[in-house]
Amino acid sequence: MSYGDDYEDTSARRVPSQTRTRLPEQADSPTRRPAASPRRSLATVLGVVVLLLAAIFFANRTGDGGGSPGGTDDASGAEPTPGATAPSGEQPVEDAFNGIPTGHPQTEQGAQSAAANYAVALGGVEMFNTQQRRTIVETIYAPEAAGSRVEEYDAAYSDPDFLSRIGLTETGDAPSGLTFVSRTIPVGTTITEFGGDTASVSVWYSSLFGLAGTESRNPVTESWYTNTYDLVWVEGDWRITDFTQEDGPAPVGRDQRASTAEEMADAIERFGGFTYAR
Repeated sequence: MSYGDDYEDTSARRVPSQTRTRLPEQADSPTRRPAASPRRSLATVLGVVVLLLAAIFFANRTGDGGGSPGGTDDASGAEPTPGATAPSGEQPVEDAFNGIPTGHPQTEQGAQSAAANYAVALGGVEMFNTQQRRTIVETIYAPEAAGSRVEEYDAAYSDPDFLSRIGLTETGDAPSGLTFVSRTIPVGTTITEFGGDTASVSVWYSSLFGLAGTESRNPVTESWYTNTYDLVWVEGDWRITDFTQEDGPAPVGRDQRASTAEEMADAIERFGGFTYAR
């Protein structure tokens, strides 16, 4: 049931009323039906209202086409209902290697969970540390792709011009008195292809990036991207073989006061991240 369904016009689902006609009583009628008690009438009305509300609730959950949540109406070719974006109820993975969630199930939900968790790992501050970056790449990439990716990431993240533009030192550290922020926050995932041992998953996410502190010339800003990961099942888990990135979809920014440098730095220190499960 999507947000706002409780307020939609239910006239389309109006239940036909049943009408009973009472004829004038004959003067010589031997018997007369006693009037229903007010308490019994009230209970009947309340019962009907409860049943009607329950019917509307379940109708909204399954969609107007009567299909299963998240399904597509094959007859009309309608778009997936809001249930398609609802959490699957799968339990998050319990295993981790070097702080990276591992052991995702070999299912569509498992592939989506893996893609979301890998997006977080690739978007974190650890990618700016040489040893941690190599550990991340070797953990989440397929063996045949990890070697070349390590070299590519090393070249990109150790480029002095790049590090200087974002305000970091040549070793990838934040200057004294500043807090480096690099976080990926997945908003949703979707399967674009699934073949049992292979999968393609798109992850829509927001990104926080910048330096928090009173002397920062690169304040923390928010951006929106969609990454599509090609995954393969190997060694008991999903691994990345390749991925692409595109901008957006980006929502309209709200007229909201930006936090001070101190508030942002404090929030980064206090609030931790998540292990994601589709």
